[in-house]
Amino acid sequence: MAKFLFVLSKKDVETATRCFQFARIAHEKNHEVDLFFIDDGVFWADKNRDLSIASTTGDCANDYLPYLVEQQVPIWI
Repeated sequence: MAKFLFVLSKKDVETATRCFQFARIAHEKNHEVDLFFIDDGVFWADKNRDLSIASTTGDCANDYLPYLVEQQVPIWI
C-alpha cells in the first residue's frame, strides 16, 4: 500500500476532475489518499458548487468527488 497526496490549486473543471479521478482510483486500489485544496482549489470546498459541469472528456467532478466524501477520504483546506 502506498500513500498519495493530491494537491488541487486551481478552480477549473478539467484540473479538478482529473485530481478527483486519480484520487478515487488510488483509493479503490486500497492506497492511503489525502486531498489538499489550496489557492483557487478551495473553491471546490463550496457545497453549493455545481459538480456536474463536464470536462472535455465528458466526465465531471460529480463522477468522483462524492465517492471520496462517502469513503471519508481526508480533504484538507
